Amino acid sequence: MAAVAGNGGILVSPISAWEIGLLCARSSITLSRPPQAWFGDVMESGVVLAPLPPSVLLESSFLPGTPPRDPADRIISATARAFGYRLMTRDRLLLDYSQAGHLDVIAC
Repeated sequence: MAAVAGNGGILVSPISAWEIGLLCARSSITLSRPPQAWFGDVMESGVVLAPLPPSVLLESSFLPGTPPRDPADRIISATARAFGYRLMTRDRLLLDYSQAGHLDVIAC
């Protein structure tokens, strides 16, 4: 999941690397390369890591409304909210959270 910053840059949450690793370890997704190399390629393509300070991690525990229960989705939501990023996702729960007015989302 990537957030599009106001300056047109594309950012990815560090927690997305963890999610990709888990999905590969569980054989839920198959990548053409090992996850470390695949994520390295993403980073070399010009994508930038979004900041993930402790304040965002703490905020992920106090999101308004009914946020997704998944910890990674909560961290991604808190990151987008804290920095005013627009989140690009196809995750139904994040799209629903956006519909409730808590996130700025682009559906893909």
